[in-house]
Amino acid sequence: MEKRHKNGSFSSSMGFILACVGSAVGLGNIWMFPYRTGQYGGGAFLIPYLLFIVLFGYAGLSAEFGIGRKARTGTLGSYELCWKQRKIKGKDLGKVGKILGWIPLLGSLGIAIGYSVIVGWVFRFLSGSLTGKLYQGDTTGFFSQATGNFGSLPWHFLVIGVAVLLLITGSTKQIEWANRIMMPVFFLLFAVLALRVAFLPGAMEGYRFLFIPKWENLAKVDTWVMAMGQAFFSLSITGSGMIVYGSYLGKHEDITKASMRTALFDTMAAMLAALAIMPAVFAFGIEPTSGPPLMFITIPAIFEQMPMGRLFSVIFFLSVAFAGITSLINMFEAVVESWQYHFKMGRRLAVSLCGIIVFGVGVFLEEEMRLGTWMDFITIIVTPFGAVLGAVSIYYILGLDKITEEINEGRKRPVSKVFGWIGKYFYVPLAIIVFILGLVYKGIG
Repeated sequence: MEKRHKNGSFSSSMGFILACVGSAVGLGNIWMFPYRTGQYGGGAFLIPYLLFIVLFGYAGLSAEFGIGRKARTGTLGSYELCWKQRKIKGKDLGKVGKILGWIPLLGSLGIAIGYSVIVGWVFRFLSGSLTGKLYQGDTTGFFSQATGNFGSLPWHFLVIGVAVLLLITGSTKQIEWANRIMMPVFFLLFAVLALRVAFLPGAMEGYRFLFIPKWENLAKVDTWVMAMGQAFFSLSITGSGMIVYGSYLGKHEDITKASMRTALFDTMAAMLAALAIMPAVFAFGIEPTSGPPLMFITIPAIFEQMPMGRLFSVIFFLSVAFAGITSLINMFEAVVESWQYHFKMGRRLAVSLCGIIVFGVGVFLEEEMRLGTWMDFITIIVTPFGAVLGAVSIYYILGLDKITEEINEGRKRPVSKVFGWIGKYFYVPLAIIVFILGLVYKGIG
């Protein structure tokens, strides 16, 4: 009989893929990808971006799914398993691995703390769209209120409450159920927005900004650096979150196929966001930008000028809320599962404690500048370093033979030797380069 995780397992390959897509599709797809594509060469930028998406999906996601399934547990147990393969004076280094595993795990917890604040802003803007309060004054003023000290406290609490309620009574069934609903709705709503925006006068300038290739940009280092960073972080390769989802995957599933499908749907989400946002920005003659100002100031200002704009504002923030919640679920699950494993903690206690910590710390980070400092530290230092630890632990400490053996489970034919060659000699060095360049550029994701 196949050994199953005590939290259960995904019922189908599609359920697993949707859960992984839910984790990967986040705010970076919405507020970073559209502007970065146009800024760094339009259609030309897509060439290195897609190249890195394929590489990181094939070697990075597959490795994290594989070690999770092999260990049949999440972050701490997986790192322990990897390092047990190495010995010093007859003693294995499993304890060293478990200690190292806390770094990517703290990265997941740190992102969850900051992410819950931002999704709280999204909930507040969704409420403002429904009630009309968002458009009773200046959207910049509404954003300033939302991002002040304790500016979105009830919405912040609601976000964490939703995540806790979805996870406290179980694991895989709730994760799969939530993503089976939220992800298709996300794609549908953004498709509706993209279709509506296509009929705006002046939208063509947005398409030109996005897709007309500026080939000279391919000769610029920054284009490749930003494409690599965008692809790496877009797939949620953190050395933690995707490992726990892999631990819930059956041995009959083809990991490399699931990885590439996850990468495909994540790329589709980013493109849909670009098609819904940038043509509208240019249609109303607004200067394109990225980050929170794009999502919380520029886009509401566009909807205010559109016929039936408030309806589309609701659609937009509802879809963003779904993307945020599904990503937050993965961050919570990575932490909760490891606490269950390490402390032998009951699931309800672990989920509740995680929610309390995320809210207890995050409540003091609701002010925009404070949150920015926190997220910079986590996303520039902790998370990418955790991803490097994961890559090295899997491909060099566990070893290529063992991870390849796991990857081959569920496949009709074994992966070619190219898989190991790409993983060991391209993916691992690139993960290290992403970490270093993030420090140099002060963030590339």
